[in-house]
Amino acid sequence: MDQNSDTPHQVTRRTVLEAGAVAASLSLIDHSQLALGAESITAETPSDSVIVGLKVNGRPQTLTLDPRTTLLDALREHLALTGTKKGCDQGQCGACTVLVNGQRIISCLTLAVMHADDEITTIEGLANGDDLHPMQAAFVRRDALQCGYCTPGQICSAVAVLAEHKAGWPSYATTDVAIAPDLTHAEISERMSGNICRCSAYPNIVAAIRDVAEESPT
Repeated sequence: MDQNSDTPHQVTRRTVLEAGAVAASLSLIDHSQLALGAESITAETPSDSVIVGLKVNGRPQTLTLDPRTTLLDALREHLALTGTKKGCDQGQCGACTVLVNGQRIISCLTLAVMHADDEITTIEGLANGDDLHPMQAAFVRRDALQCGYCTPGQICSAVAVLAEHKAGWPSYATTDVAIAPDLTHAEISERMSGNICRCSAYPNIVAAIRDVAEESPT
């Protein structure tokens, strides 16, 4: 029998390959349709909204939010407090740092619903009217910024650093955790290491923090 003759019932290498290609194509089509269907269901079925009470910069705020809303998005998108920046949105750059009950947190990694009734302070809440916070003034005086995108997070973090140091909290750079550490260049650099400045204004940032630390009463 001629192996190259194409009869309706003859199985050849060519017909097997053709059948496999058709089956693979159908499988891809089915999976793509399933994926599109899943996306449409997700888009059309949002989570139930919740009412969240927040206290931001000394003012009570009541928001209706998707429970999955991050604190960062609640501040920026719902309260128009855009001083808090969205950088990496993965908790790595520190641009979204705010103060919650006096302690610094990364607002892109926490949900707004988790902070009901907490005292939240953003960069907009540090100044007293037209009077800058001492840390804000020091950053300006020391030219501790270039593009300025990271600066709100840097300043909020710096304010928390001084509070942590005053409370005697050690850092990874502290040589003796039994003794309150001096706020050296190494200490400040380590404590501020979670805030990235892509312009590399780090020397001036450290200088600004040291200025405020020296001016503040112990």
